[in-house]
Amino acid sequence: MAGTIIHDRPPTADGRQGGPLIVTEDVDLLDDLLRLCAAAGARPEVHHGIPEHRGGWEAAPLVLVGDDAVPRVRGAARRRGVVLVGRDQDDPGVWRRAVEIGADHVLVLPDGEQWLVDRIADVAEGVGRPALTVGVLGGRGGAGASTLACALAVTSAREGKRTLLVDADPLGGGLDVLLGGEAAEGLRWPAFAASRGRVGGGALEESLPRLHSLRVLSWDRSDAVTVPPQAVRAVLAAARRRGGVVVVDLPRRIDEGVVEILAQLDMGLLVVPADLRSVAAAGRVASAAGMVLRDLRIVVRGPCAPGLGDRDVARLLDLPLVGELPSESFPLEGGPPPGSAAKGPLARFCSAFWERVPVEGAGV
Repeated sequence: MAGTIIHDRPPTADGRQGGPLIVTEDVDLLDDLLRLCAAAGARPEVHHGIPEHRGGWEAAPLVLVGDDAVPRVRGAARRRGVVLVGRDQDDPGVWRRAVEIGADHVLVLPDGEQWLVDRIADVAEGVGRPALTVGVLGGRGGAGASTLACALAVTSAREGKRTLLVDADPLGGGLDVLLGGEAAEGLRWPAFAASRGRVGGGALEESLPRLHSLRVLSWDRSDAVTVPPQAVRAVLAAARRRGGVVVVDLPRRIDEGVVEILAQLDMGLLVVPADLRSVAAAGRVASAAGMVLRDLRIVVRGPCAPGLGDRDVARLLDLPLVGELPSESFPLEGGPPPGSAAKGPLARFCSAFWERVPVEGAGV
C-alpha cells in the first residue's frame, strides 16, 4: 500500500544525485530497505536518527523514515522528499505520524516495494522533467504517419533536443530502414521482450542505434512481432525519464501493447489524407485511440479533395487541427531521411510544430 499526502519532489544539491537517507533502528525493516536500494542501484546512508553532520538531512535527495524512528525525527527541518515506511497495514495512526514529520508519502511493505524501488531508482538516475511524448498514427493505411514521425524526430534532434524515436509498429518494416540505418549497431525491440519492472533510462539510451543525432528503437527483420505489454510499459517509461522528446510511430490497430503506449503519451497526431474515404477510416481510428489518449489532434495530408479543406476534415472528426502537410513533403524511398532538408516543407512543418509545443529541459 502506498498513499500520497502531496508535496513536490525534493530539489537536488548542486545538481548531483546520491542515494537515499535511511533513518531506522528496526533491523528487519533496514534489511528490506537495503535490499530495495540494491535493486534500484543506489547506495544509501543509514542513521538511527537525524544525521549529526551538516546537510545530512537537508541535502539527501530522498529520506526513508522507518515508523519506529518518528519520535527521533520530529524536530527535523521540514523538507520535501520524506517517505514514512512501515509494515502494519491496519495502523490508523500512520497518517498522523506522517503529518508530524512532514512526510510526502506513506508506504507499507511489502505491498509498496515496486513503487519504492522506482522512486529510489529515480533518485539514483537523477530524473528530472519527463520527456514530451508525441505519438503519430495514420487515419488509414499509407497516410504517411511513419514519415511524419521520422521527420518530427529528425527535426527535434537537429534543433538540439535529446530525442528518441520509437517504432511501435512491428509490421511496418522498421523505422531504422527509413532512416538508412538498418545495419547500425544497437538493440531492437525483441531484445526487450523479457523486460519486467523498471528499465534504466540511461542504459536504454546507450543501447540503441544512434542515427542522425537521435536514438532509435526499431524492429529488426526477425520473426518476432510482439513484445509483452509489461515490457512495452517499462521501456517507454524509461525513455520518458530521460527527458527531451520521445516520438512514437503507432500502428492503426489498438492492442494491449499500444494501449500501454497511448497511456503515456502527452499528445497524439492523427495523419488524415484529405478525402472522404480517409476521413471515414480515420474516424474509427480516432474513436479507438481516444478511449485512452485524451489529447488527439489532426494533421491533414494534402492535396485536399475538391470542396474538402483541412478545417473541414478537423470538423468532421471533431478534433483540433495542427495543420496541413503539403503533398510534395513526402520524400522518395531510398532518399535522404524525412525532415533532413532543413528548408524543405516537411522540416518547416515540423519546426513550426515544435515551436508551438515547446520542450523544457530538452537539451542533450
